[in-house]
Amino acid sequence: MRTSRDRVRSGNRVAEPGAGFWALKILTTGMGETTSDFLVKSFAPEVVVPAAFLLLLLVLIIQLRAHTYHPARYWTTALMVSVFGTMAADVLHVGIGVPYAVSTALFAAALAVVFITWWRTEGTLSVHEITTGRRERFYWAAVMATFALGTAAGDFSAASLGLGYLGSGFLFLVAFAVPGLIFLVTRRAAIATFWAAYVMTRPLGASFADWFAVPGARGGLDLGAGPVSGVLLMVFIGTVAVLAIRSRSPLLLSGGAQTD
Repeated sequence: MRTSRDRVRSGNRVAEPGAGFWALKILTTGMGETTSDFLVKSFAPEVVVPAAFLLLLLVLIIQLRAHTYHPARYWTTALMVSVFGTMAADVLHVGIGVPYAVSTALFAAALAVVFITWWRTEGTLSVHEITTGRRERFYWAAVMATFALGTAAGDFSAASLGLGYLGSGFLFLVAFAVPGLIFLVTRRAAIATFWAAYVMTRPLGASFADWFAVPGARGGLDLGAGPVSGVLLMVFIGTVAVLAIRSRSPLLLSGGAQTD
C-alpha cells in the first residue's frame, strides 16, 4: 500500500537525494568549474557570460514549466546553474575585484535570505516536498545561491588561505561527509544536514576538478580545462542516461514487483 509520503514523493518536481544524486551533484560542480574556465578563456567573456545566462534561463523555464521530475531536464538545469554560478562568482572577484572572503560572506547572506523567506512562506525547506511551482522556485533560488557560495568558498580556501586545490578538495571532502555522518548516527536534523552537505559539494567538486585542470605552477596536474570538461561531460551524459532509463522502469527502481 502506498503511504501519503509515497504519494508526496511521487509528485516531487526535483531529484530525490541518494547515491546517484550526490555523485551527479559533485560531478556537475566539477564540470561547471572547468567548463566555465574553458569558455571564458577560449572566447570573449562579454559574449560567453550573457550567453550562459540566457541558456540557464531557458533550461530553468523548461524545468519550471514541466511540473514533473525528469533526470535529463533536472540535471541539465543543475549543470547550467553550476556553469553560470561559477562565472558570476569569478566576475565579482576578477572583473570587479571583490575579495573572496567578501564574496563568500555576501553569497552566504544571500542563501540565508532565501532560506528564511522560503521557511516563512512554506513552513518547510524539505527537498522531498517540492510539489508546487512556488516551492520549486524557492528550491532553485537556494541551489543558485549554494553554487555561488561554494565557488567563492572554494576559491577562498585554495587562494586566500593557501591550501591549494588538492588540499581544499580534501578539506571539503571532510566537510561534506560530516553532515551525512551526523544524520546517519542521530537520524535527526535531516533538512539541516542535507543543505549543509549540499553547499559543500560545490567547493568539493570544483577543487578536485581544478586540481586536474590547472598548470603545475598553480598546484595542478595541467590536464587542461577543456579535456577535463570533455571527460566529465561523457560521464555526466552516461550517468543521466542510466537514471533516465531507470526512471521509466518501476521494476529496476524497486528491485521487484510493486504493490499498490
